[in-house]
Amino acid sequence: MSFTDKVEHKGEEFKGAVKEKYGDATNNERLEAEGAAERAAAKAKQAGDHVKDAGRNVRDAFDH
Repeated sequence: MSFTDKVEHKGEEFKGAVKEKYGDATNNERLEAEGAAERAAAKAKQAGDHVKDAGRNVRDAFDH
């Protein structure tokens, strides 16, 4: 996974967290739920990044 993808996914997680907190602070349930969903989606992308990195590390270990 490229560094820019990782940064982008972390940014998406942060954006979702901010939206979720703002929704909570303003008692806006829709905004809070939307933020939670965005944060969860970003976490899933990050998990995929980790799996890809692990696979690449295993491949590299066998190549050497």
